[in-house]
Amino acid sequence: MNGTLFKATLKANWVIALIIFLVMLMYLSVIISMFDPESMEGLIAMMETMPRELISAMGMDDLSTELTAFLGSYYYGFIAIMFPMIYCIIVGNRLVARHVDSGSMAYLLSTPHTRVTIISTQALYFLISITVLMALVTLLGLTFAQALFPGELNVSGFLQINLITLLTTYAVSGICFFFSCLFDDTKYSLAFGAGVPIAFFILNMLANVSEQYAWIGNFSLYTLLDPGRILSGDSFMVVAAAILIAVSLATYIGGITIFNRRSLAL
Repeated sequence: MNGTLFKATLKANWVIALIIFLVMLMYLSVIISMFDPESMEGLIAMMETMPRELISAMGMDDLSTELTAFLGSYYYGFIAIMFPMIYCIIVGNRLVARHVDSGSMAYLLSTPHTRVTIISTQALYFLISITVLMALVTLLGLTFAQALFPGELNVSGFLQINLITLLTTYAVSGICFFFSCLFDDTKYSLAFGAGVPIAFFILNMLANVSEQYAWIGNFSLYTLLDPGRILSGDSFMVVAAAILIAVSLATYIGGITIFNRRSLAL
């Protein structure tokens, strides 16, 4: 790893990481504070004023009286997907393609460090930043839930949902990283690096609308982030984790290999 490059990358991206963290924490705190198993009438009435298809598409159609399932529906069905995706798209493009497009990659490659060292440092930063971001949100969300509703949260289930959320974000970041390594031009890096995750996001929303469109979810990685099935305790979580880890490894290793072997337009 190149420590100097790692610090420079951190300095260039810490603001967007902080913004995403604060927004996710704000939404999680608000949703936790909305939970009241003895008085769901107000929330139900509010939801009934919105189109049913929209509520289903956002994964918010399960008005559970159990805190973990409630969060699974109202937070992990939409918010925990969208904002990490935004982070991955922005930072993924910045890590490689932006340096190549601007010409700054030529300076990096002129140093004694190899291509593998440089690109591996960028990949390591991406994974570490995502891990820290998701870990902080999980820890503070857990603390807030326990403070407001002691004993109501299924801690094991909550951590399992967050683990799959983390692995899903790894997989999406790998896709963004792969296309950032593949293309010299940021417009192509963004077109594919953003286009594929956004397509997954839209397909997942369509799959949630009704059973008629559920099959569409087979084409989206976000279908693997299913809090209801994760909490059910069956083998779904193990299968989902295996798929997400495989996608992450394939995309990161593929990106590093391509960057190391291809001719760069510098």
